Amino acid sequence: MTSIPSSGRGRISGLTLEYPMSLGVFEKYEDAQKAVDFLSDREFPVENCMIVGTDLRQVERVTGRLTVGRVALAGLVTGIWMGLFVGLIFALFAQSGDAFMTVLWAMLFGGVFGLVWALLGHALTRGQRDFTSVSQVVATRYEVLTEHKFAQRARDLLVELPNGPGATAWGKQPPPPTEP
Repeated sequence: MTSIPSSGRGRISGLTLEYPMSLGVFEKYEDAQKAVDFLSDREFPVENCMIVGTDLRQVERVTGRLTVGRVALAGLVTGIWMGLFVGLIFALFAQSGDAFMTVLWAMLFGGVFGLVWALLGHALTRGQRDFTSVSQVVATRYEVLTEHKFAQRARDLLVELPNGPGATAWGKQPPPPTEP
């Protein structure tokens, strides 16, 4: 098991800032990325910035119905691919006339094994999960942070960013309040 090297205080090295200050919170990662890119284009030391995703949630997209036929086909295809891989390795050590048959038999055995294994696995679930899906952990907000010593300079630059943090609907900072 490998471990990530960390500093003596238990923080992961390279993924922390000494005294981070927020430059803005964005709804989309692309907007946070644009803000950092904007700073980079103005020669700001962006190596002192971080984009931190917060309010994590898991999103699962159901992609289809899982039938016995689909399970069988997927198992068969996976088994054939594995058999091809193993067969090619065995073919390296087979006699020159037997190499093709070695690969063919390995693919056949792999296909049968994959088919049986997939159907057995599907039968053991007893219909508990008869659908396919993909899932991903996503953040709902992205905050751009920088070292405290660079925060004011970054904020001054980000004022120029259209629709940047603190911008109004017209893309400009609101005027300072006037005294009566």
